[in-house]
Amino acid sequence: TGLPEPIASWSEYQRMIQHMTSSGRIHDGSKIWWDLRPSSHYPTLEMRICDVCPDMEGALTVAALFQCILRMLYRLRIGNQRWREYPNMLVQENRWLAQRYGSSSELVDFGKRSLVPLADLIDEVLELTAEDAEALGCTAEVQRARLIVQRGTAAERQLSVFEAAGGAAAGDDAFRAVVLDLVEQTAAGTS
Repeated sequence: TGLPEPIASWSEYQRMIQHMTSSGRIHDGSKIWWDLRPSSHYPTLEMRICDVCPDMEGALTVAALFQCILRMLYRLRIGNQRWREYPNMLVQENRWLAQRYGSSSELVDFGKRSLVPLADLIDEVLELTAEDAEALGCTAEVQRARLIVQRGTAAERQLSVFEAAGGAAAGDDAFRAVVLDLVEQTAAGTS
């Protein structure tokens, strides 16, 4: 789980998968639970860190933003440029901050070496990927990332529903309220 260490090539990745399958550790590449991994069935890259969105708009926003970021990275590569790489430890720290504090979090901006509100970082990513969103026809979808930050994430909504239903003191009733809310969101297609 988590982020994989940098892998230099497709053949290096295949050798690693071969080692893990031949040793009996995994059945195939689909059993690797990294946040980001090559698909074992399609010529795609799968982002697994937030692969369950309870509403369609959130899922479309995440998918569109992921596509735009990948296109931006490809655009940099063909322009003989590259994105600065940072140690996984620093990235994991930001991941923890986001998990702990949600949409109100401040994350480390590695270039500035300071904490920056998530909303500002989303604005920066949207600016960096604007031409990619335009080329892919998903500008409206990626712009909704701002709305997610403003209203809170799906996880924050679940916590809010849990607390509104009485929290830990309510026991199973609070958990049932969360499940019911998730079912309603999924059935409605939007939150």
